[in-house]
Amino acid sequence: MSTPANLEAERIRSVERSRLKALVDADIQAADSLHSSDFQLVTPIGALLNKEQYLGAIATGQISYKSWEPGPIDVRHSGRFATVRYRADLEVIFGGHHVAQTGYWHTDTYELNDGEWQAVWSQATAIQ
Repeated sequence: MSTPANLEAERIRSVERSRLKALVDADIQAADSLHSSDFQLVTPIGALLNKEQYLGAIATGQISYKSWEPGPIDVRHSGRFATVRYRADLEVIFGGHHVAQTGYWHTDTYELNDGEWQAVWSQATAIQ
């Protein structure tokens, strides 16, 4: 049975999948609308990037995602806030260095802004 909470969780999953597609496709216009103005990413090596730095690095090819395949996406949400967590396999070129397909845990927080879910904080942890 689909409840309003289940439908909203699926909507959030869909937004996360759209965000990943925009990042892999280097579609900065789409990615911009899916990230809040105060977005921050903590990379697997511990670097902190704000939205401008992150999307700028993707736009210039400093970060180039070759693939990003999420597994099942867990969602917790209440009101205007949501958290997603999932394991994904991704391949990336970061600063000119190829990082072969590796498993990562991703945790992202979302806020509902003007009726649209936007990523606010994101953290990736490499699986050793």
